[in-house]
Amino acid sequence: MKINTSIYYLLGISLLTTSVSCSNFLDTEPITEQQIDLTNPLKTATDAENRMNTIYNAFGNEYWQLDYFFNGDAQTDISYAGADNVQNFQQDEYRILATNSNVLRDWKYLYGFINDCNMILNYVDEINDPSLTSARKAQMKSEAAIMRALYYFHAVQLWGDVPVVTKAVIGVNSANFDEVYSQVYPARKPIQEVYDLIISDLEGSLANAPAGSEKYKANKNFAYGLLAKVYATKPNPDWAKVKQYCNNISGVSLLANYDHLFDGNHEGNAESIFEVDGNAGSVWAWGTSMFTGTDWKKFNVPSNDLVKTFDDENDLVRKASTIKFSTVSWSDNFWTSNNYPFMNKMRQTDGKQNFYILRHADILLLQAEAAVRTADYTGAAGYINQVRQRLSLPTVTISSESDGINKVLKERKLELAFEGHRWFDLKRTGKAIEILSQQKDGNGSILSYAGNINQDRLLWPIPQGQRDNNQNLTQNPGY
Repeated sequence: MKINTSIYYLLGISLLTTSVSCSNFLDTEPITEQQIDLTNPLKTATDAENRMNTIYNAFGNEYWQLDYFFNGDAQTDISYAGADNVQNFQQDEYRILATNSNVLRDWKYLYGFINDCNMILNYVDEINDPSLTSARKAQMKSEAAIMRALYYFHAVQLWGDVPVVTKAVIGVNSANFDEVYSQVYPARKPIQEVYDLIISDLEGSLANAPAGSEKYKANKNFAYGLLAKVYATKPNPDWAKVKQYCNNISGVSLLANYDHLFDGNHEGNAESIFEVDGNAGSVWAWGTSMFTGTDWKKFNVPSNDLVKTFDDENDLVRKASTIKFSTVSWSDNFWTSNNYPFMNKMRQTDGKQNFYILRHADILLLQAEAAVRTADYTGAAGYINQVRQRLSLPTVTISSESDGINKVLKERKLELAFEGHRWFDLKRTGKAIEILSQQKDGNGSILSYAGNINQDRLLWPIPQGQRDNNQNLTQNPGY
């Protein structure tokens, strides 16, 4: 059906093309007297495969190459902001403004990614191309559902209540105006409703998701692992579900050599559950240069606290894989120029750096957390000690829930530093304010900005630019 009237469509989302990039999914722009085809924008198997490529090619953009790692780690005790971007300093120092351009950028990215997933979920079944089998359609929908769940999981952890948009709107007429309006100008939905969608997407994906051996796709093991994290993070966590879904993951094991995880010679390894294939092709891993190199001061500068934690634990193996010290041409309030640290897990600068979205050690430590929360302290220690064993570190014991959570968090800090998890770990366990308010510099003095952290600052502000365009969006407290 074609219409010839005044319509609105989503700014930056071409009706028939494949990429949203930095465009703003929830902004609108009027177009008058245009003929808009409201039939399925995906006509052929090639159209559908191109849209799937768009979903995975997103791992090469700014959100995944830079912001994901910055958001997860620079806001915590393991790193300083680094570089010289004032927007990043706001994040690092818990004084974000609603006009922060990084916050707006990430909102746009996440809802753009969601739109690409919605295109598959909404339209792939309508394609009448004999070369696109029903089995392939079902797998595409499973992969898109897993990825949509991942992005909503990011959004709900960053902002709390967020809009739930499940339709890829391609046009509007009098018949679909009400539905389109609610998708283009959505109100925020309660956190529980967002988690309900995430869980529905993930559990619905399991029957047709790729096998866990397909580590570069949104696979079944990843869906299980993401479900475990979601059930651990949502309001009123369900630890039985966490245990169930962790136990459903199969065919993975810890690598014997920790550094093999990051050396570039063991990609798609036994420990990997889902990883990004940085291959200088569809995903050019340019982000490495944001974190390592002596040509300019990089982002996510390792903190004095992280170095001290490695040293206090005598954890030489993970320290060497995680942090690299170099001589540079600058110094700052934290480090001298002749011994300046860089994160070392993202170390390949040729565009071929792989990175993990989820790996087995993360799941083992999540199992430890679930065991602690259900008073299985012996079991919890066992999971932690599996991770420590490959490093020849002493075993731990756990005496109480508080002791167990502290030990889980310390192990996650050492094991997963600079993989984008710390901020969300601290929030999930209820330890963010307690730990981040006591951050210290190299002299043992509490950082001047540590006192900025409070309950309101555990969520980001809704971007002011979004609220200017959509009167249905309310603001988070404290902004």
